[in-house]
Amino acid sequence: MEQIIETGRQLALDYGLNIVFAILIYIVGKGVAKIIKGTVVKLMTRAKVDPLLVTFTSNLAYAGLIVFVVIAALGQLGIQTTSFIAILGAAGLAVGLALQGSLSNFAAGVLMIIFRPFKVGDFIEAGGVAGIVEEIDIFTTQIRTGDNKTIYVPNGKVMGDSVVNYSTKDTRRIDLVVGIGYESDIKKAKAILEDIAASDERILKDPAVTIGIVELADSSVNFAYRPWVNTADYWAVYFDLNETIKLRFDEASISIPYPQRDVHLFKHENVA
Repeated sequence: MEQIIETGRQLALDYGLNIVFAILIYIVGKGVAKIIKGTVVKLMTRAKVDPLLVTFTSNLAYAGLIVFVVIAALGQLGIQTTSFIAILGAAGLAVGLALQGSLSNFAAGVLMIIFRPFKVGDFIEAGGVAGIVEEIDIFTTQIRTGDNKTIYVPNGKVMGDSVVNYSTKDTRRIDLVVGIGYESDIKKAKAILEDIAASDERILKDPAVTIGIVELADSSVNFAYRPWVNTADYWAVYFDLNETIKLRFDEASISIPYPQRDVHLFKHENVA
């Protein structure tokens, strides 16, 4: 009987200490995890990282540390954690494969937030969509199109292709091709184009407008007409130039060719 009591005391002493140590490991580990989480938040906030990414990253780091602490506590109790770690690894792999597209979008979202190829309010062309960026989330980018539709583009699709940002520069060049007929006066047409550019205050003087014959086409002599404007004035000047060129050319009797087809009819007499 005494031997049984002694054995019980020894077991209680051994396992009791292990339980106490396991609890201490969990409490201390949890405290350290909170400290590390707070440090991550402070560093990322100081670096002016997007708040959404700060919250996600800090929570992810905290969860990973807690898993590590729990495994360490179980190991202190004498529980074999090798199989447990293997199960976690397999589960993580399965989840990763199931969420492959989402993880790709998440990674692209992180890169977008870090490298900032565009920001909210920019007019961009990306992922087959053109419009104003309204919101950048972890998984999608919200874009408002010119006809006031909202499109959510996966970040993986945005970063997987070329991104054209029309808002990063203060000025833009308008590229027009103006065709006149071969019978029209080239010098007169060029003088009109120069006068149009000089008369519009929205067209910048520096860089100077480029006007030159770019092609002797099948049915027209084509001018390259390339004035520079402020980015905010681009479309207004673009539309006005097309209208003004047509009106001024009509006044000066300068023809603007358009595709034509001559049809010749031949009459054949039936021979009896």
